[in-house]
Amino acid sequence: MNNPIIKINVRDFGTMTAELYPEKAPKTVANFVKLAEEGFFSGLIFHRIIKGFMIQGGGYDENMEHKEAEAIKGEFKANGFMQNDLKHTRGVLSMARTQDPDSASSQFFVMHMDAPHLDAQYAGFGKVTEGLDVLDAIASVKTGNFGWYMQDVPKTPVIIDSIEVVSK
Repeated sequence: MNNPIIKINVRDFGTMTAELYPEKAPKTVANFVKLAEEGFFSGLIFHRIIKGFMIQGGGYDENMEHKEAEAIKGEFKANGFMQNDLKHTRGVLSMARTQDPDSASSQFFVMHMDAPHLDAQYAGFGKVTEGLDVLDAIASVKTGNFGWYMQDVPKTPVIIDSIEVVSK
């Protein structure tokens, strides 16, 4: 069985192609594919960018208005989900969450560089197979603070035009 393939189309930057791993995080992949097929991510931004660490998006539009989706159970070892052994290495897609292990919904991050301290703590669910140059370009944008509560926000919005499911 083939793994789902997605394309993350980022305005003015290009496309990152990624393979998703339902055998590692089945509910996470199903949720992400459903949101992508519904067009949920279109017009949202990468709102948190830390060069040498990761880029995070899927929860805010370019006006920093929050867009919410239903939360799912966290599929990672520290949350009792033992089959997810995906390491947080360069290019891995993983689900963002609050301190609540079952709070992941639509926000995801793409690892710019390896971060082993995230292994078993977050639900990794895919990996960029093409477009690491796009990831590097996004990771290099200038960032600053948005209000008093959000750091590492791009000075110019990095907009996700669409996330398309190429194959399931």
